[in-house]
Amino acid sequence: MALPPILPLEILGTTSDWSWGAVIWTSVGWSVSVGLGLLCCIYVATLHENDLWFSNIKEVEREISFRTECGLYYSYYKQMLQAPSIQKGLSDLIHDNLTESKRTINLLQRMNIYQEVFLGVLYRLLPIQLYLEPVYFYIYTVFSLQAVYVIALYLTAWLLSGSWLAGTLTGIWYILNRVDTTRVEFTISLRENWSLPFLALQVTAITCYLRPHLTALQKKVLMWLMYVTTFCFCLTWQFNQFILLVQSLIIYTMDCVDLLTPTQVTTLYVVQVSGLLSVWLLQFCNSMILGSLVLSFVVAALIIRHGQSGLKTGSLMVRLGKLFLHSAMVLLLTFSINYLAKKALQLRSDEHIYKFIKSKFGLGPTRDFDASLYLCEEAFGLLPLDTLERLAGTLLLYPYVLTLLLLSGIFAVAMLQNLSKPRGSSAEEKKGAAEGQKEAFRPDVAYNLLHTLFYGLLAFSTMRMKYIWTGHMCAVAAYGVCGTELWTLLLTTLHCYSKFLLRLVRYAVPLAMIGCLYYKFWPKLIEEISELREFYDPDTVELMTWISTKTPKEAVFAGSMQLLAGIKLCTGRVLTNHPHYEDKDLRERTKQVYQVYARRSPEDVHNILRAAGADYVVVENSICYERRHRRGCRLRDLLDLANGHIMDGPGENDPDLVPASHPRFCEAIKMDTLAYTALFTKTFQNKTFHVYRVKKKRKKSPKNSPEPSTTQ
Repeated sequence: MALPPILPLEILGTTSDWSWGAVIWTSVGWSVSVGLGLLCCIYVATLHENDLWFSNIKEVEREISFRTECGLYYSYYKQMLQAPSIQKGLSDLIHDNLTESKRTINLLQRMNIYQEVFLGVLYRLLPIQLYLEPVYFYIYTVFSLQAVYVIALYLTAWLLSGSWLAGTLTGIWYILNRVDTTRVEFTISLRENWSLPFLALQVTAITCYLRPHLTALQKKVLMWLMYVTTFCFCLTWQFNQFILLVQSLIIYTMDCVDLLTPTQVTTLYVVQVSGLLSVWLLQFCNSMILGSLVLSFVVAALIIRHGQSGLKTGSLMVRLGKLFLHSAMVLLLTFSINYLAKKALQLRSDEHIYKFIKSKFGLGPTRDFDASLYLCEEAFGLLPLDTLERLAGTLLLYPYVLTLLLLSGIFAVAMLQNLSKPRGSSAEEKKGAAEGQKEAFRPDVAYNLLHTLFYGLLAFSTMRMKYIWTGHMCAVAAYGVCGTELWTLLLTTLHCYSKFLLRLVRYAVPLAMIGCLYYKFWPKLIEEISELREFYDPDTVELMTWISTKTPKEAVFAGSMQLLAGIKLCTGRVLTNHPHYEDKDLRERTKQVYQVYARRSPEDVHNILRAAGADYVVVENSICYERRHRRGCRLRDLLDLANGHIMDGPGENDPDLVPASHPRFCEAIKMDTLAYTALFTKTFQNKTFHVYRVKKKRKKSPKNSPEPSTTQ
C-alpha cells in the first residue's frame, strides 16, 4: 500500500519544501477542522439549552438536571467553589465524611474527580465570576471537549487518507450520528464525556507516530503527546484500565504479525504504563490501578517477549506454533501476576465488573445482586440492531463495512506474508524485513483497523461502549471514501485505473456525499435545534426544597443511589450510599439500604438503616411499583432473588425460592400500622416520594450489630 500523494505529515508542518498552494490548502484544512469542532460544540450546547430551557430555570432545577452520578460529580465542583479557600476545599475532598456516613474517605483516591477540582480552582482564579456563572463554566468546558473530540477524529482521518476532505466527512458524520456518537447533551458530567476526547487525541498521536520517515525530534514530540493524552484519559475515567487493556491487545497483535518494530512496541507499552502509574500517584496510590489487568498484561508481554529471542524465526507453521505457545505463556503469566497483585493488595474493588462479565457470558451465578444491577440495564446489554439502521441512514455504515472488509483482507494477506518470510539475525535481513513490512501494510492503517475491530466487538457486546467505537468508525469510513486503497482496487478491477481518474474520484465522491448529506439532513438539524422544551420535575424540586429547609444540615439520608446523588448536590446532606460503585464496602451497604424495597420486617430494615447512620429514608414509588423493567429485572425482583424469595407477579420461579414471611417494606410502611410507626415517622410526602424519619431505639437489637466506623 503506497503512501497517498499528499503526505499527511504536512498537517503537522513537518515538510521542508512547501509551496504557497500547499500552505493555503493545509491552512484551509485546519480551518475546516476547527469550524466543524465549534459547530459540534454549539450544536450540543443548543440542544441542552432548548431541552431544559436551562438559562431560565431555577438553580435547584439546574442541579436536579444533573441526573444520577452526574449530580455526584458536579457536587464536588460546587464544593470546591463554596470552600473558604482552595486549600480547605482540597482538604475536605481528601478527608470527606459527607459522601458516606460514618466513614471518612479520600475522594481524590476513590473517584476520578480531578477535572472538577481543576475547574473549581480555575474558576476561582480567573476574573470571570461577574460574566459567567459557575454552572456555565462547567458545562461549556465539557461541550468544548466535544470540539476537541471532533478535531481529533478529523486529524486521524486526514493522516490516514492524506486528504482533509476525509476529516470533513468524519466531522459531518459524527454530528449527524449524534444519537450514537455521544450523549453529552443530557449526561454532561459522565466520566466518558471527559475522557473520550483524550482517547481520540491519543489515537491521533499513535497514528502519526506509526507513520514512516519521522525524524528523531518528531518521534520524541509524539511520544510526549501520546503520554500526555494517555495520562489525561486515565485520570478522567475509572474504566480506563479496561479500555487500555483492549488497546494493549491491539499492540500485541500487531507485534505478533510483524507490523511494528521492537522499538515501537516497547514505546507504546511504556506510554500506557507511564500514564497509568502517573494517575496511580495522583490518586494517592490507588490499589485498583496496580491490580489492573492491563498492567499485568503489559508486564507479562514484555517479560515473555524479552525471553523469546527466536520467536520470529522459522517457517509459517513453525511460527504459528510458536505464537500459540507464546500467547499461552503471556496469558498464564498475566493472570498469575494479576492474582498475586490482588492478593498482596487485598483488592476487591473491581470484582463486581468481573462478576458482570462472567454472568453476561453465562460463566458465573446469575443471582448476584451487583452483577444483575448491570445486566438488567439496557446500556450494558447487546447493541440494538436499530443502531445499525440509523448509521446506514446517514450513509456511514456502507462505506465503513466495505472499508473494513477490504482492509481486513489486505491485513490477512500481509500477516501471512510476514509470517511466511524466514527471519535471520543479520542486519541486512532485518532491514529487508522492515522494508517488506512497510510495503505489505501501513502500520498506522493496521492500528486503526484493529482499533475499530476490537472496540466494535466491545460495542456489540455492551451497548454503553458504542461511544468509543462509533466516533472512530466515522474516521475509518471517511478514510475508505477518500483514501487510495479502495478506489485503486475498484478502478483496477474495472480496468480503468489512471492517476487522474483516481484523484478525480477521491475528491468527487466525498464532495457528492457531503452535498447529499447536507440536502437530506440540514433541514432536520434546523428543525431539531428549533424545538423548545422546558425542565419539569415539581415533585423532586419540592423534595429538595423541603430537605434544604426542614432538616438539619448534618442529617443523614438513605435511599436509591440515583436520588441520593441529587440530594448531595442540591442540599449538601450526608449520604449512606451513592452511584460510584467501585468499592466493595459501599456495594454491600447499598444492597442493605435497598432492603426497604424487599420483603423484610420493619425491625430488620430499621436496624440496617441505623447501622448505616441514617436519620431519614426516602422511599420512591417509581422503584416500589416499578414497571420499566421486565419481571426478574425490577429492583424488587433482584432483592427477592438475592434474599431467596419468590418474585412478584405471574411467571416462573426457581424451585429453591420460598415465599417471604413479611410484606414488602416500601408498601407496608405506607399503611401506618403500629409495627412501622413505632420505628419510623412520616415527615414528607408527595405523589412520587415518601420520607420517613428513622427513630432511635434505646436498646440495640441483638439481630444486627451496628456497622463500625472506618477510615479509608
